[in-house]
Amino acid sequence: MKQEAKLGVLGGMGPQATQVFYQFVLDRTDALRDQDHLPALILSDTGIPDRTAAILSGDTEGLYQRLLKDAKLLEGCGCTALAIPCNTSHYFADRLQSEIGVPIIHMLRETAKALAAQGKKRPGILGTDGTIRTGLYQKECAAVGLEAVSPDPDAQKLVMSIIYDEIKQGETGSRDKFAKIDRAIRRAGCDCAILACTELSVFSTYHPLPSFYVDAMMVMAERAVVMCGYPLRTI
Repeated sequence: MKQEAKLGVLGGMGPQATQVFYQFVLDRTDALRDQDHLPALILSDTGIPDRTAAILSGDTEGLYQRLLKDAKLLEGCGCTALAIPCNTSHYFADRLQSEIGVPIIHMLRETAKALAAQGKKRPGILGTDGTIRTGLYQKECAAVGLEAVSPDPDAQKLVMSIIYDEIKQGETGSRDKFAKIDRAIRRAGCDCAILACTELSVFSTYHPLPSFYVDAMMVMAERAVVMCGYPLRTI
């Protein structure tokens, strides 16, 4: 008997963002009743250390082991695919995948592929210092022929401020700061930009953004629906 599809969500790394991701899954599933939705198990492990701080310090093993423990817990509970809403945590995604038997939906990889399919060439990357400095998106974009562009230092400081000083503190985020980021990214010749941090996904729920911006978490939500065999809502 084929195992029923069940999505495992390894969240808690920004609890509000985990909630937003699951809402994306609900919104993108073509369901008319409760029973038509994708079964999901959400593990909100709020005790996971800050990913950017761990990666930039080089002290990552404790963080990795906790992620692995959580991934194995979700696998043991019968999940058939895993989603990790945190962009920066994808620093460990391939290593995690080598130690578990169910597929991890690689948010960064799927986003790069989606942009390439749209004919984009030069995406700007709006993410944490950990995501930017480790070249996570640069690698995935290069693999599909895209040239990823990082914000200039002043714009990157504003990105980090929105993430850490505002959204993580329960605020809605500064539209003025984001406008300055937007101008910097467009001046750099980008033809699109990736919301490459879950807190920026939360920002976009408060401040709707134009189609120039592609939300990596939304791409992963859509991929989760399809991977688990459920119909995707197109309108």
